[in-house]
Amino acid sequence: MIAEIKGIRLDLDTNTDIFSPSAADKGTLAMLSRVEFLPDDKVLDLGCGCGIVGIYAAKLLGGERVVMTDISPIAVRIAKENAVKNGVGGIRTYIGSGYENVKERDFTWILSNPPYHTDFSVAREFIESGFRKLAVGGKIVMVTKRLDWYKNKLASVFGGVRVSEIDGYYVFVAEKRGDKRTKAVKQVRGISKKLARKHNRKK
Repeated sequence: MIAEIKGIRLDLDTNTDIFSPSAADKGTLAMLSRVEFLPDDKVLDLGCGCGIVGIYAAKLLGGERVVMTDISPIAVRIAKENAVKNGVGGIRTYIGSGYENVKERDFTWILSNPPYHTDFSVAREFIESGFRKLAVGGKIVMVTKRLDWYKNKLASVFGGVRVSEIDGYYVFVAEKRGDKRTKAVKQVRGISKKLARKHNRKK
């Protein structure tokens, strides 16, 4: 399979056991159209399949700034082989469900084309745990054909979300602006200090 993304040509082996084995998925391409990397970015390709997202990121950033993970051992093996085939090394790969074996908590991008399940259990885990895996200022980007649930869930966890409709897909971008609990503690502490100063002035 040949994929060209923003002028970068990838030659990818696939397998019938992997999502979209015959051509680059249109949703994935829509998602990548909304992403612009900076040199210091660190990327997690969540549910990497044949590795198209992670290898594209590695072409721009270097493999040492990219992590790929998938629940399928076949997908991870092929993704690793495709990285070598396309001339990028140093990508870390994990086999596991969601973030199961991903220990890093400093990603600036998490990119995912999540599987479709009627109960949204996988998507819920991707979003809720994704918040904890991102650095402050980092972004999670997801692409689906469903609007309302993803928009509402991302907004509730991240405090806001941007949505674009591209070729029949919805691309969601949500930014981690800080830990809500940390902000709340800082706010309480700030109020306490103000009250203390006010009390001291009255003495």
